[in-house]
Amino acid sequence: MKNYIVLFREPDGRVDEHPAEAVKAHQENWAAWFKQWGAAGKLAGGSGLTLEGRIIKENGSVITDIHRIGTEIVGGYLLLKADDLDEATQIAASCPIYEFGGYAEVRELQNQS
Repeated sequence: MKNYIVLFREPDGRVDEHPAEAVKAHQENWAAWFKQWGAAGKLAGGSGLTLEGRIIKENGSVITDIHRIGTEIVGGYLLLKADDLDEATQIAASCPIYEFGGYAEVRELQNQS
């Protein structure tokens, strides 16, 4: 098994509002997805992220608020265990991030030898 990180990018929820029933259904879809892949032993950790954060550049001399591309934010991350990039991609492709216009980036973690 190899280790992967999935970075979830999505519209800033403070900008795009959704009906309460849609949010509830979205949360239920995430719960079912986590249950499915957790039971399969493919999830190794992860978390949603707050909107508080900073970006540090140029040897610490430039500090700004979190990065946004338009209204997009990095909303969370997930650690996966998969046989290869194709399997990790398949798992990430089945998640509910796409329901509200989000998307995912899957990257293999470097081995720590």
